[in-house]
Amino acid sequence: MKVHTTGTTAFGRRSFALGAVSVTAALVLSACGGSDAADSPDSTDLASAGATTLTMWVDAERSPALTDVTARFKEDTGIEIKLVTKDFEQVSDDFITQVPTGKGPDLIVGPHDWLGKFVQNGVIAPIELGDKAADFQESAVAAMTYEGSTYGVPYSIENIGLLRNADLVPEPAETMDEVIANGKAAVEKGAEFPFLVGMDPKQGDPYHLYPFQTSMGVPVFGTDETGGYDASKLELGNENGAAFAAKVKEWGEAGAGILNSNISADIAKEKFNAGASPYFLTGPWNVPLAQEAGINVVVDPLPTTGDKPAQPFIGVNGFFISAKSQNTLAATEFALNYLTTEAVQDAMFDGGGRPPALTASFDKAAEDPIVAAFGKIGAEGVPMPAIPEMGAVWADWGGTELALIKGQGDPAESWATMVSNVEAKIAK
Repeated sequence: MKVHTTGTTAFGRRSFALGAVSVTAALVLSACGGSDAADSPDSTDLASAGATTLTMWVDAERSPALTDVTARFKEDTGIEIKLVTKDFEQVSDDFITQVPTGKGPDLIVGPHDWLGKFVQNGVIAPIELGDKAADFQESAVAAMTYEGSTYGVPYSIENIGLLRNADLVPEPAETMDEVIANGKAAVEKGAEFPFLVGMDPKQGDPYHLYPFQTSMGVPVFGTDETGGYDASKLELGNENGAAFAAKVKEWGEAGAGILNSNISADIAKEKFNAGASPYFLTGPWNVPLAQEAGINVVVDPLPTTGDKPAQPFIGVNGFFISAKSQNTLAATEFALNYLTTEAVQDAMFDGGGRPPALTASFDKAAEDPIVAAFGKIGAEGVPMPAIPEMGAVWADWGGTELALIKGQGDPAESWATMVSNVEAKIAK
């Protein structure tokens, strides 16, 4: 994947599952015990270098895919890796709090947009991927890199796309205007909604609307000379921002009715799966249930609203090593020579459905046209910013869009106020 760094962010990450882990223990064990692991000079005596038990914090979805590889690591090295299930919504804050006390885990699984806070608080250690970096999607490694150093082993890439019920609208559309026209035609024939996207009742959903914003030339942040996001360059306030704000209001409840503040993520999913709309702006996490419901699902490229590509955020998930691990050598061995294997990355995909970051695993997964379509969209996407300043953006950004969707306020004035508020928070 080519990496584009002209935009930025991460809002309301959705968890999803496409089914149980299908990779067999034998496959995982044989791959994990391959040449990389067996040839490592430290693989049989790592226990002598430190603690004989490592702890990894992981959510319930990913844990099953890691059971076999942790068993093989113990067989090879004598070191047990305990998988501790944690609540995804709380785990990053708990990690930052507990690592300095020595009570945190040796490894943690999570998204790349945690990087900024993790590095800022000194709780994760850099990891050198070396030649293995070339085995991964370029954008995945870039997302795991912060201020010139790589901090994680990536395992998946995710982004949104436009789900289309091909029984209601047979052909894809290139622009949002075409999507709206197709949706309204479907409503005239009996559909309930022309277009669906889930909204948070307090913050709307700038994450899902971001491709339309980038298509109109309004990224969140600009970049520095290295291509990294620069918090001093708040592009939300550029000359195109007011035009995008006007478009959001135009699509809202008092206008075209395409965006509806009363449609939550769960309602949007339910209605699309009931055949009530031809379109659903979402990610691969909502595909399985739609297929099970009998919807003829096709994943379309994201429609444009301006003269630029509609670029979604790319989210990369990976494994991080604690800066306070009692056995960094063993943790690094496990991350580099076990978690990077094709079978483990296959297992993570089978257990969670996120397209793999390892190129060989992605190529196999992409035999499914749904995975291939999301991958093609993601290739044009932009990494979500991992810089800590992103935390100052979400509330005002989402709240402003939600008010516009409800028909409240002047678009240009509301957008300018939002930008000023964000700038003030970043400056603190």
